[in-house]
Amino acid sequence: MFVSRRDFLRLTGGIAIYAAPSVALQAFGETTRAPVNVDLNKVAIGGYDTVAYFTDGRPLKGRSDFEAIWLGARWWFANAAHRDLFAKQPETYAPRFGGLCAGAMALGETVRADPEVWAIIEGKLYLNADMEGLADFQRDRASNIPSAEEHWRLLAD
Repeated sequence: MFVSRRDFLRLTGGIAIYAAPSVALQAFGETTRAPVNVDLNKVAIGGYDTVAYFTDGRPLKGRSDFEAIWLGARWWFANAAHRDLFAKQPETYAPRFGGLCAGAMALGETVRADPEVWAIIEGKLYLNADMEGLADFQRDRASNIPSAEEHWRLLAD
């Protein structure tokens, strides 16, 4: 029997696959308790350049010598121009939900996303854990985005 990723997350709460949120997620900043998808070195979204999704139309790995600190996380960029764009307007370029899986967030779950699985929807970057999750998220954007935003707001409160 085939069980979709969405149904599996609903049935298990994501626990079986994503059992170590304390490693994957950390709360930063004085004004927010919302997590940022970081590694053990506090590097956000696997070291990918969040500006590149918008300017290059694809994910690019960032470099540690082009780093910005935001919400206590270390954000890496492919070049100084991308770092500077981010530093001026981090909310414009940062992925929604701290770089966590948007599809899981719509279900009320905090799951580490894969920076290679992404979409820009209405000028906002959404990362997902896998291609199936991205397809599910996009299939019903009209309800998934507000649901994810509500769960994110509750998480940040």
